[in-house]
Amino acid sequence: MARTTPMRLVELMILKNDIDMVIEFLGKRGNFQFQDGSAPFTSASIERNQQQNPDGEVFNALETARLYLNSEDFTEENLRNAKTPSESERETAQKLLSDIEALKERELAKSAEVKRTSEALSEARAFANLKVPYTELEHLSFLSLRIGRIDPACFEELKQTIGSRAVIVALGDDHSRIMAASSKKGRFALDTELKNFGFVNLEIPEDFKGIPDDVLESLALQDEAAKKALSVIEEERHNFAETHAASLRSLLASFSLSAQISAVKNRLESTSLVYRITGWIPERDSHEMMKDLDKLTESRAAIRVYHPMEVPSVLSGQEKVPVLLRHGKLVGAFERMIFSYGSPLYGNVDPTPFVAVFFTLLFGIMFGDAGQGLIFLLAGILMAKKVINVGGWNKFAPIFMAIGCSSMIMGLLTGEFFATESVLEPVAHWITGLFGESRAPIINLSPISKNYIGAIFGIFGVTIGIGFVINSIGLVINMVNNLSGKRFGKAFFGKTGFAGAAFFWYVVVLVLRMVLSGYSASVLDWVIIGLLVFFAAFGEPFERLVDGERPVLENGVGAMIIGGIVEIIELVSTYLSCSISFVRVGAFALAHAVLGFIINMMTETVGGAGGLAVLILGNAIVVVLEGMIVAIQVIRLQYYEFFSKFFNETGREFKPFAFEYKS
Repeated sequence: MARTTPMRLVELMILKNDIDMVIEFLGKRGNFQFQDGSAPFTSASIERNQQQNPDGEVFNALETARLYLNSEDFTEENLRNAKTPSESERETAQKLLSDIEALKERELAKSAEVKRTSEALSEARAFANLKVPYTELEHLSFLSLRIGRIDPACFEELKQTIGSRAVIVALGDDHSRIMAASSKKGRFALDTELKNFGFVNLEIPEDFKGIPDDVLESLALQDEAAKKALSVIEEERHNFAETHAASLRSLLASFSLSAQISAVKNRLESTSLVYRITGWIPERDSHEMMKDLDKLTESRAAIRVYHPMEVPSVLSGQEKVPVLLRHGKLVGAFERMIFSYGSPLYGNVDPTPFVAVFFTLLFGIMFGDAGQGLIFLLAGILMAKKVINVGGWNKFAPIFMAIGCSSMIMGLLTGEFFATESVLEPVAHWITGLFGESRAPIINLSPISKNYIGAIFGIFGVTIGIGFVINSIGLVINMVNNLSGKRFGKAFFGKTGFAGAAFFWYVVVLVLRMVLSGYSASVLDWVIIGLLVFFAAFGEPFERLVDGERPVLENGVGAMIIGGIVEIIELVSTYLSCSISFVRVGAFALAHAVLGFIINMMTETVGGAGGLAVLILGNAIVVVLEGMIVAIQVIRLQYYEFFSKFFNETGREFKPFAFEYKS
């Protein structure tokens, strides 16, 4: 049986001058996991990292600049090809940030001016046609207006002094009359500045009504000019983003890489001259990787490689060796199903190939339709080709292709093609004709078939048989795992050890003999069953005895008897429920056939375009809803009936250090 990937612990002593390129080497290889405790995150290390990671601050500034420019983010390929920033790149980054900051300030200032002129113009227009005295305009919520005379030579200087605090509008060609508009909050500062420039208020008649047309015209011109200036700056920003897009992505990748290297470096054990790195790598990569590392550091690095059984923390049980599973694309797609339940222990049997076979087989039995299976197959192919992009789900494309094929095979046997039975009849006649009298379908699960009751018992018998095989393989895996881990007591005793497995197998064979050949159980059969039940239910003392644990009766004779009685009940109920649980596979197969029959009948009843619509809608509902339900049921059977036999203790998944996008 396939086992988890052999691992090795590596200890590296790296000189201070080499540490950056070594961390970069490890991160880009993506097959090195830091050992527990070698680089801990503590409050002190986090604070030190913030103080000693200036490249992280530059990266954050570049990311903020990228968002302002609305430029494309850097990609994983950029990060893979990135190098730590050189001095010239650091200067380029600082100049780029300085230019962007200056552009941003100009845009913000002009945006504020546009907002100010637009609000002034809007409110002035709102009151332009009101037939109220001009003196009433002091009640405006936004505007505070001042109209008067000023020396034309001071006009430009006044505008520069006032700046963004108010709007200064020339009411005449000679700039001798002006209007100043500010917010209510800024009117006192405005009055002070106007006084400093010799501003003289014009006497506005008390009965003057509205706002002068030249004031409105001047405000409109100033608002239009401000908006044009803002548009020019926005265009400048767009051009700047296009011109510097590639450079910005390159700098982001470089500083992201450098920031992550600094973050790792600040968490390592070190002296003033040397850094210490310890971590796990797959055995098959260890020789080549250490050879490359030695070449990279020009033999300045001290390298030691340990077998897991040479690591004190592993021998004492304080540390678990990380588990890596390696498969092809098809079987590898099922790995997440394993790790979502729990990681196998290091050195144990790898259950992924079994899960791949069982999941594909059970799904196909419960979802037997050649047309609907074809949809899953095509979806898997399109996901694999990235024609359909559904994010993280694309890695499960092989699963969609596998269940599509199994559903098509089952559909071919039952004669279903998009809930119809006529399309595949010629194929069924040809196949069955090779073995005798031709018929269609090959397996008839239709609710109106003459032998429907026989079909029900037949499908239930097949699925219970499949359940027996799955349960048995789970028990064998458990025994192999315990034997390889030298847990001989657990391998031979208990309900999932050899005693429990032998009880299960013996009872199943006995029942089959009684049903098929009329055999009657003998005294010897009951004696064997009794002994197996005893060692399965009362196996704990024997486990402790064989494994050298003392005392043998940990909680006394009374506790052993009570526990044994409970174990007998659990032993019988567990194996009975584990077997009957697979009846649901047959039930779903029959339910799927009934749904197909109903869709077909409704299609024929409605007929025409309406019938076609019923056929399409019915198949769509079955593919989506029943597809999800069947997938959930298969996962449940894997978790509770298969994994429960050998997942008594979980390990630690191998999660290698690799560079990634970080903001």
